[in-house]
Amino acid sequence: MENGTILKERYKILRHIGSGGMAEVYLAEDLLLNRQVAIKVLRAQFNDDKTLLNQFKHEAQSAARLSSPSIINIFDVCEENGKSFIVMEYVEGKTLKNLLEEKGRLTPYQAVKIACEIAAGLSHAHRRSIIHCDIKPHNILITENMMPKIADFGIARMISSMTMVYTNSVIGSVHYLSPEQAGGKPITAQSDIYSLGIVLFEMLTGHVPFDGNTAVAVAMMHVEKT
Repeated sequence: MENGTILKERYKILRHIGSGGMAEVYLAEDLLLNRQVAIKVLRAQFNDDKTLLNQFKHEAQSAARLSSPSIINIFDVCEENGKSFIVMEYVEGKTLKNLLEEKGRLTPYQAVKIACEIAAGLSHAHRRSIIHCDIKPHNILITENMMPKIADFGIARMISSMTMVYTNSVIGSVHYLSPEQAGGKPITAQSDIYSLGIVLFEMLTGHVPFDGNTAVAVAMMHVEKT
């Protein structure tokens, strides 16, 4: 999408800021409220899958009802000219994954503080029957004052299963999968808690507890060693 494009006569695209398994992310200006927002645009190849498209909208609308300092706010779910996109809070900072790559590991105080904030966000969502399903450092944004913000809440349940089919991003996610996810069993709120435990382990040690040469090998470690 070109810089300067205006969506819904309101959101002006400023620049591309990231890519995911199913979407491109742009920094935009909300011309109505005079604020910066992030816009996640579903890739064109997924717009032809009506079931996926409906789920994308449903999950995003569900997540839009969440309100927690530890979860990125979703402001709008839109469609225009065959493009489906989500308008969300723009957070300046870096992902927890970037932070760990820079520092190696965090101090116990920093790690526990971040984990507690993430847990508070998860608790808020779980009380509303929304499970993230893909908690990992890549999906946690860290603000300049070291506060975590969970990204993709409510749509990760759909995205995490689809990325296994469409992309290789499962390689990055499999290190944080709960045993039930790895084994293809029903997912519950406890699945997010398990993944948070893996994230806390990595923050404290600088590495994940299970690693291997293939995604399948790592997944089996979650099933067999926990």
